[in-house]
Amino acid sequence: MLRTVGSILSTRLQRWIPEPFVFAIVLTLLVALMALAFTDTGFNKVIDDWYRGFWILLDFGMQMVLILATGYAIALSPPISRLIDRLASMARTPGSVYVLIVIVGGLFALVSWSWAVLTAVLARELARRVEGLDYSYLVACVYLSSQPWVGGLSSSIPLLLNTDGNFLIETGVLSAKVPIVATLGSLLNWLYLALYFLTLPLFMWLMRPHAKSALSITDMADPAYEEKGTVAEEAAAHTLTGDTVSDRLNNGVWLQLLIALAALSFIVRHFANNGFDLDLNIMIFLFIAIGLITHRTPMRYVIAMKRACGNVSGIVFQYPFYAGIMGIMMFSGLGSLIADGMADGATVHTLPFLALLSGALINFAIPSAGGEWAVIGPALTEAAINVAGALPAEQVELFIARIAMAVAYGETSTNLLQPFFLLIILPVMGAGVRIQARDVMGYLVIPFFYVLLTSALLVTFTPL
Repeated sequence: MLRTVGSILSTRLQRWIPEPFVFAIVLTLLVALMALAFTDTGFNKVIDDWYRGFWILLDFGMQMVLILATGYAIALSPPISRLIDRLASMARTPGSVYVLIVIVGGLFALVSWSWAVLTAVLARELARRVEGLDYSYLVACVYLSSQPWVGGLSSSIPLLLNTDGNFLIETGVLSAKVPIVATLGSLLNWLYLALYFLTLPLFMWLMRPHAKSALSITDMADPAYEEKGTVAEEAAAHTLTGDTVSDRLNNGVWLQLLIALAALSFIVRHFANNGFDLDLNIMIFLFIAIGLITHRTPMRYVIAMKRACGNVSGIVFQYPFYAGIMGIMMFSGLGSLIADGMADGATVHTLPFLALLSGALINFAIPSAGGEWAVIGPALTEAAINVAGALPAEQVELFIARIAMAVAYGETSTNLLQPFFLLIILPVMGAGVRIQARDVMGYLVIPFFYVLLTSALLVTFTPL
């Protein structure tokens, strides 16, 4: 049943799902029209808000680019390549490949959402080795496997709430940061992750396409594509004949190792002094240190980062468009209007569910957990503080954390219907392959409803 419905949806929705950039343009126009219709903002003001929004997430956008590029650079290193070889030997049939990708990709996502790139590298290798794989469905499994990121170490909203002087503190909505233990370490989050790993692999196994109708990586290959060699091979090709000072510096180990050790010493002292205080900057710094160590030489790391940065082009030019949408929603008051409307009349029992729906809805316009929280976070946090009066004092912080995680779960659920973050995966899995977002998204409709339903039950009924 699941297999049949999934195949039908995949075929039918190919006619309706555009490229991610078209999605961004349509959403820009739609949000602008909503601002004109539901707020007192005039046409010129909407244009001004759009332009103003284009630039407000440059810092955050650069963090996203760096965490993706540095994570991908690690995936290109020899130790990770050996790990991928070992993992690839564990799956021999199409069904076992889909299950392995959902599980291993979920584990990678707990480290960082950017490690979806590593999952894509593994999936591509498996596609070459195992016959009968449906390549589009495999891409869908890779995309689905990023769901646990929201409960992992790089989850944007918990990290932002745990950052000193975050915007909620600066604006007086909160008096102190919310610790990680109240968000990522909560019972709710542990149950969310357990439900993913216990049910989603089986779900995707049941929904797998028939092998006889599968289009493999070979079937979808572009004959004009030329495969690159390894990072080490490219580094060797840049070496001059004879012994030169420049080559000794480019290919030496100790210079890069000293910098990596200096970075690691700071990271160790940071955690020693602050406990498990993990934010985006520390995450990026850690990825840089690991990448420097695993690639060993400056030349290899430069080449790895060059390849990794080829993976961020979609984010670089499309992220400002989504920031522009965020600007319209923020400066016109549309975002607060939606959040206030969702929270109006809410109680301590209903607000988590409404926060989940808010996160799911706003994510279509702002496919960034951090950016979305900047728009609706203040209104929902104030609502949480207001309705938390019925709770014991020690549970108020936990309730605020519950609302934040509900928004995060809602946001990540509709990523399954929003093709923006396929921009992270397709440059890897689409290299030399004729595949588009519309070939993949239809397989994710049923998992979306399942994830949204289970998340709603968890945020509503899990004890604080």
